[in-house]
Parts: sequence; C-alpha cells; structure tokens
Amino acid sequence: MAELIDLGALLDTLRHTPAMASKQAIQQPAQAMAAVDQPLSREALYALPGDDTAAIACGDQFQLLAIEGMLPGFVSAAPWFAGWSAVMANVSDITAMGGRPTAVVNAYWHHDQAQSNAILAGIRAACDAYGLILAGGHTSLAASHPAALAVAITGTASRLLSTLHVKPGQVIAMAVDLEGVWHADSTYWKAFEGVPAERLRSKLEVLPRLAEAQWLQAAKDISNAGVLGSLLMLLETTGCGADIDLLRLPCPADGDLLRWLQVFPSYGFLMTLNEADWPNVQAAFAFKGLRCERIGQVTDTAELSVQYGLQRRVFWNLHEQPFTGFSYAHLDLSPLFVHKEH
Repeated sequence: MAELIDLGALLDTLRHTPAMASKQAIQQPAQAMAAVDQPLSREALYALPGDDTAAIACGDQFQLLAIEGMLPGFVSAAPWFAGWSAVMANVSDITAMGGRPTAVVNAYWHHDQAQSNAILAGIRAACDAYGLILAGGHTSLAASHPAALAVAITGTASRLLSTLHVKPGQVIAMAVDLEGVWHADSTYWKAFEGVPAERLRSKLEVLPRLAEAQWLQAAKDISNAGVLGSLLMLLETTGCGADIDLLRLPCPADGDLLRWLQVFPSYGFLMTLNEADWPNVQAAFAFKGLRCERIGQVTDTAELSVQYGLQRRVFWNLHEQPFTGFSYAHLDLSPLFVHKEH
C-alpha cells in the first residue's frame, strides 16, 4: 500500500501550498528581529522570537505572551468560529511552551454590529471552555472598516518546552486528538465540539506536566503549515534536521495522507524528547485518550528527510533555504541543555 503514493509528487505539492508560503513570509520580520550575534544570557535567549510565545523570566517561572491574527475572510465568513479559533490557537501556543494560559485580550475592527457580537460570543465561549480571563481589549466599529481580529494571550510556565532545546539524537513524537471531524472541506480538524470543558482542560494539562517531569524537551503546536511545515519551525531554531517516517503518523481512518499532512488540528503537537523518556510520554497521552506516536529522530544535517515505505526524499534543506528565518544555530546554546538525573 505504501508504494501507491508518489512521495516526490506529494512533497512537491506540500512545498507550494498557500500556508507554506505564508510561513515563509515571516522571513521579513525575522531579518529585522533575529539579527543576534553577541553572547546572550539564558533568560535573553528564551525571550527571542522564534518559539510559539515569548518567554520572559520572572522569579522562578516564565511569563508567556503570544498573539494571533485571524484572516479577514475567515472573520467575515464565520465570525463566531473566528473568535473561538483565535483563543484556541493562542491556548495551543501556550501549551506548546509547557505553560498554562491565564488571560486574553482582543482587538477587532468591523462594520457590522451583529457580526462583531458574534466574534465576541465566540471569544467568550472559548474563554469559558478553557478557563481563561477575558480581560478586555480594543473595539472599533465604523461603516468603512473591514473585518479584522487579533487576540493576545498570557500564561505561565515553570519549565519551558523551547525549540532552543532541540538537538540531534532526540526522538520526534506527534500527539493528536483523533476524536474529531474535518470542518467542512477544509484542512481544519475539530476535536472540541461537544467535549466538556473539564476534558478539554485535562488534555491540555499533559504537556506542562510532562515538561515539569523533564520528559519532554521541546514542542510546537501543529499550525496551518501542517505537519511538515510545523516540524520545520521546530527544527529551524537550532539548525537541526530530521528523518521522518510518514507511515508512523497518528492519523484518522479516512487515509487521505495529503489532507492529513496539511492538517490544522484543534489539538495537535510535535515534540522532541530523549529516548529513555518515550514510554512515559506515550503513556501520559494515552491515559487522556490521545494518540502519540514517535515519527522520527532529530539529525545534525539541517535536512528534513521524509520516508514513505521504500521511498525517501528530502522535503527541505534549511541550509539552502530558510523557512521562517528564525534560526539561532550560530549562537552558543549550551547553557540551555541541562541534563537531568534519573
């Protein structure tokens, strides 16, 4: 069965999706924000752009800060769902850092009172579900305004899951909630509808608890760039590569590999960890009804190499072609690698 797919053609299609192009547009701010060449403290390194959130050292923990902007077409077509999704995407970013979300603020512009009310209703519903404070924001209503929405979030973490921790030899795992459905004909996988708030929050607790146990090293939520695009962002910070086996991906029963590789799940994470910790990590996700599989390994090649059956191709070479541009491989990251005692 594995040889029925042309891996080269599949990867070429994925390289040229609009979502992949949108991530490469991040290179423009990266050029302005990531030009760091002097030695930095541990705290300063964690505050650099490139992770899912900023992490600011504060006493014995980190304050986390992130923001999401919604596409105007999405805000116009599905205002309630856009409001919910803006909060949910932010919650995933905090969780991917090994953190717990605390509060959100919003900013929106609109020309329609009823639609703006729907946006706020979606934001409120998501805050209630995830146990967040809705702390206010900025509102601008005028007939000439387009539909626009951004939501920012705060959180805390005692031990970070930073992409700065990625290094060769680590296991790469993918965790996803397969108790969901596709949203219409999109690549969005919904695993929150009809799920009690307590269960949503319980599933989110897995990553921070694994971080605090030091069983995970780094994580990245699977975003609109899909599995491989999100994996590139996980690797790029330290200039690493990876060998990935597509047949190991946890996936739904429909078998549409092209669609699944582009998935934007409501609950989905890529993680790196040490080999010895894999049994504990898989068991922790399984206990909450979540699928977690090891899908590959981090390498020192800067190439994301993909295997499917007997076929193997290089999807991306970060040496030859940056993805987002946020790389700190030229810096001394050794202060971030702390070996735990078993």
